[in-house]
Parts: sequence; C-alpha cells; structure tokens
Amino acid sequence: MSGAPGAGVGGGTSGAGAGHAAVPLLPPVDVMRPRAADEIPAQAEPPRDLQYSLKLDGFRALAFVLDAGRVVLQSRSRRDLAPEFPGIAARLRDQLPPGIVLDGELCAYRDGRLSFTDLLRSHADRVRAGVPVSYVAFDLLAVPGRDVRALPLRDRWELLGAALREAEPPLQRVLATSDEETARGWFRDLRDAGVEGVVAKRLDAPYRAGSTWAWRKIRHSDTSDALLIGLVGPPERPRALVVRLPDGREPTTSPRLTPAQSRQVGELAGGRAGALAEDPEHGPVRWVDPPLPVELRQVAGRHRTPAFVRVRSEG
Repeated sequence: MSGAPGAGVGGGTSGAGAGHAAVPLLPPVDVMRPRAADEIPAQAEPPRDLQYSLKLDGFRALAFVLDAGRVVLQSRSRRDLAPEFPGIAARLRDQLPPGIVLDGELCAYRDGRLSFTDLLRSHADRVRAGVPVSYVAFDLLAVPGRDVRALPLRDRWELLGAALREAEPPLQRVLATSDEETARGWFRDLRDAGVEGVVAKRLDAPYRAGSTWAWRKIRHSDTSDALLIGLVGPPERPRALVVRLPDGREPTTSPRLTPAQSRQVGELAGGRAGALAEDPEHGPVRWVDPPLPVELRQVAGRHRTPAFVRVRSEG
C-alpha cells in the first residue's frame, strides 16, 4: 500500500516469545474525537475525500494487545475495561499479535438491536442473560513495531482490514463507505437497530488526539449532549437531574427518570454527589463533582424540556 512502507501486519495468535520492541504504543493514549455536525457532509468528486461509518451506541475503547498476553481496553476516561469484558480481551489476545492498537466500540446486543443498558451490567449478569458483546474497530493506531497514527486514514483503514482479515466475531471492522447516498440510507434506516447516526471522516487526516473537524458526527436531531451537574432525590436512585446545556442553561430534566435510568445514574454518579443543598431554582439538590457527560432528548413543547436518555461515561 502506498504511503505505508514497513507497516505490514502480522496475523495469528500472539506468541510468548514476542519482544517488547514489537509494542510501540502503550496506554494511556488520548483519543481523537469528532465534532458534532447538523448534516451529513457532501462527498467530493473522485478522488473522494470522505469516509462515512456507523456511529454505534456503545463504550468507546482503545484496544492494546501487549506483551505477555496482556490486553488493555482503555476507555475515553482512561479506565481499563478489560476486567469487565474478559471475553473480548481474550479474543483480542488470541487473534491479534502484540503491538496492535485499535480504536473502536464495545457493543452489546439484545433482541436484534444495540443495547447500551446491557453494557452497564456486570460480566456475570450478561453471561446469565445471554447478552452477546462485540468489539467493533473503526481505526488502527499501531501495528507490531510501528506507531501509525501519522498515516492518513485511508492507509490506516487498509491496515485495519489487514489486521482483522483472519479475525472472527466478536471482533470486526465497522461498516463504512465512501458513497454518500449509502451513508444517508444507513442514517435513515438503521436507527431502530440502535445506530446513533453517521461519522464522516477525512481520508487524508492523521490520528490526532482531541476534538477535530476532520471527524464529524451526525446524530439524529432530537438528541444532544450536556453535563450532569446535580441529582434530585436519593443519590442512589434520583428522580431527576440538573444538567448544563451547551448554551449554558441549567434546567431540571423531565419526565421522571425510569427505574432503569435511575439505577444507571445512581451507579455512575451517586458516588460523586455531595451533601444535600437548597437551590433557589431547583430546590433540594446534590451537586455532582466532577460532572458527567449525558445524552438528552428535547421533548416538544413551549419550553422544550430536556429528557434524560443516558450517561455517556465511556462513549
């Protein structure tokens, strides 16, 4: 492949004799993050300059295959998720050589659709319930002996395909295309399967940590990101949330959280909640420090009250 001399990928099971020189990139590594856009950007005339891929509803995780059979699944907040997803860690260790570093999404499935809620369950609970989990890779940061983040996406994408050529489920490469109409069809038709939208990426862009316009995420228009800053009700089972919107407003969510939502928030945010304080606008509130990213849905009405969807702690 042009532009990637010496960056070939070895396949098969990792060997115990692999040298440390084969591992060029160690955790933690900051991830590249897309910026939100309202519309799917138009594709250029050939040679096409954009790749469109599915925006999945899961946990973002960098997968490091290290020496001595060790695998790290680094979340965006730098937590190692491998102990919570031992099956995925084992498949990565068994199917890929030391030195591979992938960027991708941990995804759970239930009744034919992506199920973010099931990712929040323990490994034992998922096994008992028969909930399958996959690791869906959308980028490659390193191959044995070489950090490839400086290469353009078009080269990294081909290397990713080579790395996963002999891999079997639950490891797979994300569905992607350079055809704009195909991407628009995915955006329109795959929402019921739990697909959040589409990510458009410049094929000439290197992998650089931080937020960038080289990657643009287009999510369904009734959802938005915010910060969870306060809990209303018991910290382990709150009734509502105080959130900070991108425009700086700090409303209380409505309607009341469902039992599943309340449990999720209690597990992820309850430990961050402070003492009960009286707020002139929201009444008794427990402020959350540090805040957590959340996804909201704008409910139609005069004041467009935000409704809570989920905590986006790993995604």
